[in-house]
Amino acid sequence: MGFKNVKSQVLACLASGNIQHEQRQTIDVKNLLVTGQVSEDDVSDIIARAKGTEYELSKHHVISAIDVHILKTHYRGKNWYIKWYFIEPDSIFISVHH
Repeated sequence: MGFKNVKSQVLACLASGNIQHEQRQTIDVKNLLVTGQVSEDDVSDIIARAKGTEYELSKHHVISAIDVHILKTHYRGKNWYIKWYFIEPDSIFISVHH
């Protein structure tokens, strides 16, 4: 799946509320979406403006069959790091931070 399709799918998940958050020890600083410091609309805007050159694909650190999508982009004066994967019908966010 190319970045265009990945972007479309994650934006659809955000728009429909089909999102979850992976549990982490540092979730309070690594996932600003789950803590409410950024909104779903903010994350959608960041992802919507991102380019394919800012996108990477990796394997999940525990479940190697899961593709993890990584976005490193600049938005409104900040460098953003957003990391997620899909488990239908949801998008599972691992990290959303700057």
